[in-house]
Amino acid sequence: MRSSASSSATETRRHRPAPSTRNGFALTGRSRALDPRIHAVRPDIADVRLADQVFAPHYAAPVRRTLRADAALREGRDAASPVVARLGAGDPFELLDITGGVAWGIATGAGLVGYLDAEVVAV
Repeated sequence: MRSSASSSATETRRHRPAPSTRNGFALTGRSRALDPRIHAVRPDIADVRLADQVFAPHYAAPVRRTLRADAALREGRDAASPVVARLGAGDPFELLDITGGVAWGIATGAGLVGYLDAEVVAV
């Protein structure tokens, strides 16, 4: 007659999954270099609509806004960054990030991605 302790140990060994033979994994699928001037992608965040094309630590859903005043769409966060487009009051803007008084998103009329002062984005 077997003791219940040895019986339990045998049961545990029998139901324990076999060790995995995989040493790692591979990501598969498309991998494209996207142009950040026309695709809303940065090293830290990307437009959720690009999730099937690019890996990012965070994705954001664009929020459609309207500009309250004329604005310069800049290449970078800094006010001294090159201007990529001049936008007018009433122009549509798809907001993806707003940090430190600077908005980042897509000027849909121009089809360009960039930064502008957050105060011109209507809430």
